[in-house]
Amino acid sequence: MSEIEDSGDNRGDLCARYTHNPKRSHEKALIRIGQYLKGTRDKGLILKPTDSHEIAIDCYVDADFAGMWGYEDKQDPSCVKSRTGYVIFVMDVPIVWKSTLQQDIATSTMEAEYNALSTAMRVLLPLQRLTKEIVKSLHETPTELVTFKTTAHEDNQGCLKLARLEPGRMTPRSKFYAIKYHWFREHLKPNEIEVEPIDTALQRADMFTKNLRKIRFTANRRFTCGW
Repeated sequence: MSEIEDSGDNRGDLCARYTHNPKRSHEKALIRIGQYLKGTRDKGLILKPTDSHEIAIDCYVDADFAGMWGYEDKQDPSCVKSRTGYVIFVMDVPIVWKSTLQQDIATSTMEAEYNALSTAMRVLLPLQRLTKEIVKSLHETPTELVTFKTTAHEDNQGCLKLARLEPGRMTPRSKFYAIKYHWFREHLKPNEIEVEPIDTALQRADMFTKNLRKIRFTANRRFTCGW
């Protein structure tokens, strides 16, 4: 197993995977995490909800394809697993976020991204229904107009193309895994959910999947946390 500091990865969940056999590299990684937490102890989430009659729900999804290959033990199958990351905003306020290893071993970037999108949809759909119920209960008069717009933002063109296909349709290269993940496509149109492309530089879920350089991490944190 190579040194964690070589990979630049400082995620706490990664360190937790080695509690059974810790090394000096894991200790250094924990010290780095502690230093970051100490240096940002006066920070948090700066919530600035948008002022609009349109309730916007935005889901930013990203994946890191086999991101730890070459940094961990090559004989350990976990090192080739991809990482899913997503963050969901309601009126530009982060509500739900997650970073986790995918259970299956993806064999392409497109598969890893599609897996991540399918996972995020398991949270986005019930959150959309819950938001509508809350908004409905808060408005005393039914005549007050409130519109909803739900968008999933994806930066992988292959995943985007597959997600926009009609339910049941798959590309020849994706059919061996799309069967497992494509369930959400039949829920897109009935729930008026759009899957739209987004530039990688604007992908708010980027920091949930991979280690970023300081400048890019700071910019990504500003998008998500507000500072």
